[in-house]
Amino acid sequence: MSTHNTGSARTTDTTTTSTAPTNPAASGSAASSPHLRTETFTCVRCGLTVGVLDPSGGRRDHCPSCLHSRHLRDHVTGGPADCGARMTPIAIAVPRGGGWTLVHRCTACATLSTGQVAPDDNQLVLVRLAVRPIAQPPFPLEAFGDL
Repeated sequence: MSTHNTGSARTTDTTTTSTAPTNPAASGSAASSPHLRTETFTCVRCGLTVGVLDPSGGRRDHCPSCLHSRHLRDHVTGGPADCGARMTPIAIAVPRGGGWTLVHRCTACATLSTGQVAPDDNQLVLVRLAVRPIAQPPFPLEAFGDL
């Protein structure tokens, strides 16, 4: 088993095992690589074995079931992160360009990172994250009754 690293400014979940040999001579998109289509990792939270590619062919950086990730990338230096701890999904952001972005916080060093939501991500967990600020506001709602 080897540590999975995406090579981009995104974090990835856990440890990977490959069921296909690496072919360094192969070129093309990530989706066309037989190695990437069969490469997997195990989620640090729920234990689900997950393929590295999402259904749209993009590199996955979190578990599609529980949305947790592993802190593998230092976003300041661009190199590997020292802690390797679990990253918890804490929010959904919607950039101007559209689409949803998942915001993670490292449980060890509190570093924040973002990653794109994949087409097969758990929709119930995504909606729970999206409505959390309304369902659990950081201030008492009773204060609005006096206005």
